Amino acid sequence: MLSLKTQQAMPFISEEELENLLPFMATAHKQLESGTGPGAEYSGWYHLPRINTEENLREIEAVAARLRESSDIFLVLGIGGSYLGARAVIEACNHHFPTFMNKSQRGAPLVLFAGHQLSEDYLAELCDIIEDYDVSLNVVSKSGTTTETAIAFRVLRSFMEKKYGPEEVKQRIVVTTDAERGALRTYADEAGVSSFVVPDDIGGRYSVLSAVGLLPIAVAGIPIRDLLGGAEWAYEKYLKFEPENINDCVHYALMRHVLAQRGYLMEMMVNYEPSMAMFTEWWKQLFGESEGKNGRGIFPAGANFTTDLHSLGQYIQEGRRILFETAILFKSSIRELKVPLQEDDSDQLNYLAGKSLHEINRTAALGTSMAHVRGGVPNLSLEVTQRSPAHIGALIYFFEKACALSGYLDAINPFDQPGVEAYKKNMFALLGKPGFEEERALLLEELKEK
Repeated sequence: MLSLKTQQAMPFISEEELENLLPFMATAHKQLESGTGPGAEYSGWYHLPRINTEENLREIEAVAARLRESSDIFLVLGIGGSYLGARAVIEACNHHFPTFMNKSQRGAPLVLFAGHQLSEDYLAELCDIIEDYDVSLNVVSKSGTTTETAIAFRVLRSFMEKKYGPEEVKQRIVVTTDAERGALRTYADEAGVSSFVVPDDIGGRYSVLSAVGLLPIAVAGIPIRDLLGGAEWAYEKYLKFEPENINDCVHYALMRHVLAQRGYLMEMMVNYEPSMAMFTEWWKQLFGESEGKNGRGIFPAGANFTTDLHSLGQYIQEGRRILFETAILFKSSIRELKVPLQEDDSDQLNYLAGKSLHEINRTAALGTSMAHVRGGVPNLSLEVTQRSPAHIGALIYFFEKACALSGYLDAINPFDQPGVEAYKKNMFALLGKPGFEEERALLLEELKEK
C-alpha cells in the first residue's frame, strides 16, 4: 500500500547518523508499544485499528444510514482534531465537486463544516444556505465548552429547533463527547439525542479512527471498514522494531530527526492531488501540536503542487536552506483523461498528445524533486498505490505512529499541547468571562501602555 522513498534525501545525511540513532529509536518504540512513555495515558489510538468493537461499528453505521436518509446537508461542528481528520478523509475519498452534485449523484448528504473558527459572516451565510434543505448535525467536543464549536452549536441548534420543532430535532442532532461529564453529555442525556464517546485515552489529533471521525465519514458514504482495514494493515506492517531491517514508519521518523539535526527545521508536506489538501491540514495539526514544545520540533507546512510551484517554487528552489519536502504520490488515478491531438498545435502541446494527465503529473513530480534536490532541498516521498479509503487509512496510521516516535526521539511528550491554552486565556479575559477578572485587568493595562 505504502512505500517510503529516501534516495533524494540521503545525499544530505549519512548512514552513520541513522545507525547512531537506532538505540534511541529502540527505546522510543518500546515506550510506545508498552505504554510507558510520557503521555502514555493518551496512546489509546495505538491499538485502535484492533479495538473498534463490532457493536460500536454497527451503531455508527446505523446512525449514519439514518442521517443519510433524512438529510440533504450534514453539518460537522468541531475544531482541530474534532473535524480535521473527518474532513481530510471525506475530501480525499470523494468527488472533487460535491457541491454541484445532487444527493442522488453523491449517494450521501453534502457534508459541511462549522465551529472551526469565529467568522460571523461564515456562520450567517451557512444559515442562509441550509434554510431550504433538510439538515442534520454532529457536534464534536469532549468538554462541550470549546468556544468556537459551542458558539456554532448554540446558533445552529437554535436554527434547527425553529425549523423542525423540539421533537424532530432530536433525530437530527448527534453528539460526540465525553462518556460521563461536560455540557454536551448533559445535553445529550437530557434531550435524548444519539451520542458517541470521545475516548478518554485518545487526544483529538489522534482521534480520526474513533467515532470522532468515523461517524461523519460514514454519513459521507465512505466505507469505514475499508478505512479501518487500511489502518489495520499499517498497524501490522509497522508493529515490530527490527534494527537490522527497519520499517518505513521508523525510517521516516529517523530521517526527520537527522534532517532536523542538520538544520532542516521545516517540513513541507507536498501533494499533487488537490483532494489531499485537507489531509495536509490534518497532518500539520498532528505534527505541530505533537512536536512543537520545549523550544523543539520541526515546523510543519504544506504545499499543493504543481499549483504552488507558481508561488512558492522560487523560494523552495533558491531561498534559505531550512526546509525539506515529503511528497505523497499516488501510483494510479481514479479516472483517466488524455491530452488530445490538435492539428494546428498552436499551444505546442502535441508532444503530450495521447499521454494521460496522471502520467504528466507524476513526471512533473519527478522533475520538481530533482530540481529541488539540486537546489539543496532534501526530498522524501511516500508512494501510495491508489487514492482509496483503505490507503488513506494506512496513511493516517503511518503518520500517527511516526509522529509519536518522533516525539519520543526528541525527548518530548507527543500527546499534550500546553501552549494551546495561551490564546484562550487572553481571549476569555478580554471578552469578560467570569473568573478571568485579574487577567483582564492586566491585559487592558498592557494594551493601554502600547
